[in-house]
Parts: sequence; C-alpha cells; structure tokens
Amino acid sequence: MRDSDPIEQAGAGVPDNFQRLWTPHRMAYIKGENKPSGAGPDGCPFCEIPKLSDAEGLIVARSGAVYAVLNLYPYNSGHLMVVPYRHVSDYAELDAAETAELADFTKRALHALRKASGAQGFNVGMNLGGVAGAGIAAHLHQHVVPRWGGDTNFMPVVGHTKVLPQLLQDTRVLLADAWPDS
Repeated sequence: MRDSDPIEQAGAGVPDNFQRLWTPHRMAYIKGENKPSGAGPDGCPFCEIPKLSDAEGLIVARSGAVYAVLNLYPYNSGHLMVVPYRHVSDYAELDAAETAELADFTKRALHALRKASGAQGFNVGMNLGGVAGAGIAAHLHQHVVPRWGGDTNFMPVVGHTKVLPQLLQDTRVLLADAWPDS
C-alpha cells in the first residue's frame, strides 16, 4: 500500500472515487473560537501586532500612522490589510494625515503585489461595522486582495476550501522586498 492509496473505512456509503481534503484545523476559525473582538485597545490584535517584530507579526511595511500586515485567513496569497496604529472603528474618525497614509500604503500594496506576484487585479475595501462583515469591527482596516484570472475554481465554490500555494512567512518576505519606498 502506498501513502497516496485511499484508506478503506468500514461504514455506510458507496466508494465514489473522490479524494477528500480534510482541514480540521479550520473548524476553530469556522466556529469563531478565540475570535478577538477588538473592542478596546487591550486585546485588540491590530493594536498588539505592531509590538511584534515584522516577521513575527507578518508585517510587510510600517509608516508613521499605518502599517501593512498579511491576513491570517487570506482569501488569496498576498491578501494584506492596511491598518492605522490608532484604535478607531470608522473611516470618518481618521485625521487627514492618517487618511493620506492609508491611501498611500494602499497604492504601495498594489505596486508590491504586482511586482512580487504578478497580480492581474485587486479587491480593495473596508467592511465598516459587524453588520457589514467586519471580522474585527472595532479597529478599522482596509483589505487589499490580489486577483488572477482563474483564481476561483471548484475548491472554494463547491468545497468551501481555499488552497494557498505559499506560506504566510514566505509571502511576507516577498512583499516586504517588493514594497516601494514612496
């Protein structure tokens, strides 16, 4: 028997020749276990991440008012977020300098992702408030998701599973190296 051979399992059902990709570690995410609320600066992951080293926090780049960090649960490889250091929940709460740096870092993210991965398009945006889909509504963050032709296939559509071809640490290094200075 080879490692790739299916394991026979007694029980109900008829063999259907499908291979199964089991990802039980994702169940914690699906159930929302240990999901931070970000309700206050204490315990907010976006307030804690900047205290870590870039490699440890998956930080791609930093500036005076914002930083770029990889998403732990990426939609695609290279999915990053631009986050203000200040703990604010609404885009309208940013001051002029924070707004300008958030916009500048978003542009730099686009350049870095094109250079590092050949991204052909992007989804860029914010989910403001829990009802709008924000996972951590208490701390504003803008998503930058690289896209390629054919990046949606049967795995996420039918199997509700994303297959990511690169580890987050490797992606962080590529993007940090490709990040433009200005």
